[in-house]
Amino acid sequence: MELKITKQPIIITKEGPERAFLVAVDTKDITTGWTTEASLEELALLAKSSGVVVVGKIIQKLPEPHKSYYLGKGKIEELLQFKGKTGYTVAVFDDELSPMQQNNLENALKVKIIDRTALILDIFARRARTHEGRLQVELAQHQYLLPRLAGQWSHLERLGGGIGTRGPGETQLETDRRLIRTRISRLKNQIEKIRRHRELYRQKRRKTGIPVVALVGYTNAGKSTLLNAASRAGVLAKDELFSTLDPTTRRIALPNGKIVLFSDTVGLIRKLPPTIVTAFRATLEELADADLLVQVVDLTSHNAAEQCQTVEYILSDLGLTDKPRITALNKIDMLLDKEKSWDEISAVNYLTGLNIEYLKVTENTVFISAAKKWGLTGLLRLIEQIIEQERLNTSPETGFY
Repeated sequence: MELKITKQPIIITKEGPERAFLVAVDTKDITTGWTTEASLEELALLAKSSGVVVVGKIIQKLPEPHKSYYLGKGKIEELLQFKGKTGYTVAVFDDELSPMQQNNLENALKVKIIDRTALILDIFARRARTHEGRLQVELAQHQYLLPRLAGQWSHLERLGGGIGTRGPGETQLETDRRLIRTRISRLKNQIEKIRRHRELYRQKRRKTGIPVVALVGYTNAGKSTLLNAASRAGVLAKDELFSTLDPTTRRIALPNGKIVLFSDTVGLIRKLPPTIVTAFRATLEELADADLLVQVVDLTSHNAAEQCQTVEYILSDLGLTDKPRITALNKIDMLLDKEKSWDEISAVNYLTGLNIEYLKVTENTVFISAAKKWGLTGLLRLIEQIIEQERLNTSPETGFY
């Protein structure tokens, strides 16, 4: 017997998509570099990716979120007034809510309550295509749901009744909690088998001596577009957050004729739920096994510096900050004067001469446009140089090629 996850899905009804109202608390935390307004803008993009229509937003300045309601009493009353004006059917909060906060807010607002973690999980559930991806998402969903059972499903508090249910008096809530724990255990075992299979594949790959280049970066930075441009991989690439989740690996020929493997990985995002990091451990191990990271940066984002910082934090948590890395500054074609006729060389020369405050251009930085295939030759040559240098620094027994 398995317990199906049906808790608060984001759906499109006959009346149209759900109407969302965004909520955030501004604690004046300057350590991340993100403003609350910028965070809400990203939350709106996440909501759009999940198929809802944003009808409003509200920010409350507090030293820290209210322990019981996330917001103060006055803001909750204000949210109730907005409900009558906008007709929102779901309130989306920019932080992960505790089970108590979520339950109290549902009782107070009488609408569906979704936090940032649940929203990301909803998007992941929609986008996962492979068997492995679906297993990872389901594991993350169950881990998120388990501590919220008591506060979410009031009917679970009733004792199980009917034939075959009499006995020790186990409540339905306890039964469902046990079923979820069992399902989590099974999912972990299945994912562990996939992880071991991946490791065997990586061992075989190492014996061939073919270097692995992993594409890493903030979601919607253009990693999949870059993989398609370099290899004709045919990976889905859209201008939206988390358009692709499942890793894709393709063989790429470098200018010197040598072959490397390009591996596209799941996009990163700030406040990435720990359940996602845990569930996608098998996939993220591809980064740890890579010989070189290519960090793709969306130059057009006004939060590019903060996005780079977020990626740096996550790579640090994964112990990957010392791995050889190239920074590919993407979407340069969108920064140019549209009325002028630009080619690849003039565009790169122009942008190289600009003083963009947050950029740290080094010898391992390249300007590219994955959409127009600008700068790809320079990127591949730099990959070639770094891999050759790494080969010289590595013993013959374990060297590349």
